[in-house]
Amino acid sequence: MTNNRKRLTGRVVSDKMDKTVTVLIERRKMHRIYKKVVVTSKKVLAHDETNEVPLGAIVRIVESRPMSKRKRWAVEEVLETPADVEHRKQEARHASQQAKQAARAQAEAEEETIEEAEDDTFDSADASIEEERAEVGEIPPEPAQIPDEDAVEVITEDDTGLPGTTIGVILIVSGLLTGFFAGIYLLRQRRGN
Repeated sequence: MTNNRKRLTGRVVSDKMDKTVTVLIERRKMHRIYKKVVVTSKKVLAHDETNEVPLGAIVRIVESRPMSKRKRWAVEEVLETPADVEHRKQEARHASQQAKQAARAQAEAEEETIEEAEDDTFDSADASIEEERAEVGEIPPEPAQIPDEDAVEVITEDDTGLPGTTIGVILIVSGLLTGFFAGIYLLRQRRGN
């Protein structure tokens, strides 16, 4: 014959009373208007005949006859003890650390292969360019030499007799500035300032 009594799962938050534990039952449900997951919790007293359920254990409680004013549940089974929970957390941490190390090792291996491929590509490209130049008979250009400070001359006129670039730029800028300030002067004259 099956047992149709209600069963709930919760965490023991207090075991101070004799043959009684306080079990915290958390329920998660979505709010019907705001669609946010709301956590509701409820504390119930459950009968523990042997006083062996430790604090922090995950237990399954079953509905029973009233045993006192507030006690209407009994501990049916201890699902996980705090030591089991801690052991599971350590295993999860260890697994995540191993996964991170494996991901790092894989990323480093990929970087090394990419660097090797780039080096090979650049080396082969440089070799092919040099081969093409050798075939055409082109001599690679020599690196540019920095002139001495004494050798630098300011060019004021070029071969055509026109002003040099430096003088030309100065004349253009001064002409623009003169026109700009003349325009401002005329606008102020018109306004009466």
